[in-house]
Amino acid sequence: MTEREKMLAGLPYDPGDPDLRDGRARAVALTVAINAEPDRDRRRALVNQLVRASDSAAIIMPGFYCDYGVNIHFGSNAFVNANSVFLDCAEIRIGDNFQAGPGVQLLTPEHPLDAVERRGRESARPIVIGDDVWIGGGAIILAGVSIGDRAVIGAGSVVTRDVPADVVVVGNPAKIVRRLTPA
Repeated sequence: MTEREKMLAGLPYDPGDPDLRDGRARAVALTVAINAEPDRDRRRALVNQLVRASDSAAIIMPGFYCDYGVNIHFGSNAFVNANSVFLDCAEIRIGDNFQAGPGVQLLTPEHPLDAVERRGRESARPIVIGDDVWIGGGAIILAGVSIGDRAVIGAGSVVTRDVPADVVVVGNPAKIVRRLTPA
């Protein structure tokens, strides 16, 4: 298996692999261009080169950073506010009508706790987000988390576990504080 295949399979991999370094360099070049582009339509065209969006209408505000971009999949009508970080060493799959406040972080990489193992090795687990999800500013979603349809993640929350549909979660670690009734 290549290091990329290991990475996407959730196995330990070497992030210093030349192919992975090239993928990150491509993402850096595109995010620098996205973050410098004031025109919304030109910025959207750059976003569509970086990530996968089902309707080519993902809106990502400047101050966006990712590892590869190609592992991020948006449904239709996605909006990501300024200064967000989506580390996509594993896939990040996002449903339709997604909204992310400023400073949201979606973090798929994980690192061994053992210091010797941690040298030059990491792994990653995917993040899956359903339809109509709203993530408040500064929230952090950790590796391996799934968020159900219509869930609301409160600002500043740290989501360490799966979130069911139709709930509001807040805090660190995030906990359900309210159940929502679908309209």
